Amino acid sequence: MGVNEVQCPYCDFQDTKVIDSRLSESKDAIRRRRECLSCEKRFTTYERREPLKLMVIKRDGTREAFDRAKLRAGILKACAKRPVPEEEIEYLVDEIEAELRERRRHEVTSRRLGDMALVRLRRLDMVSYLRFASVYRQYTDVDQFRSELVRLAGAVNR
Repeated sequence: MGVNEVQCPYCDFQDTKVIDSRLSESKDAIRRRRECLSCEKRFTTYERREPLKLMVIKRDGTREAFDRAKLRAGILKACAKRPVPEEEIEYLVDEIEAELRERRRHEVTSRRLGDMALVRLRRLDMVSYLRFASVYRQYTDVDQFRSELVRLAGAVNR
């Protein structure tokens, strides 16, 4: 297709070629499969248009720009060593971002953002859900964690 100056994440070489391009499932990005012209390893990039800046209102009331990579990193950490394909994580993050943008409001609380992630993680993988919840909900002792497990067990057994 053509040579592009995108840095290879494996060897840091600057030139790659595009093997395949297509619209992402959420239709908000172009997914490009690339091959490094030096080490010949393949990787995927996503190109998105620069949308309206989303702001996250944190617990202390401060605001910061929505950081898709930060959300993805938190979800990746929760899914570490779990049988969750990276494509599922990417799709989950796409869903959350799309829902935020569809709301037509440019601010969201960190609580709402965390709840959106939890709903999706619960459907995806229960262990990952618990990991994310333990950090997000800031459990301070074992009893809080045990209560969440009991609540989940009750929901599963219904």
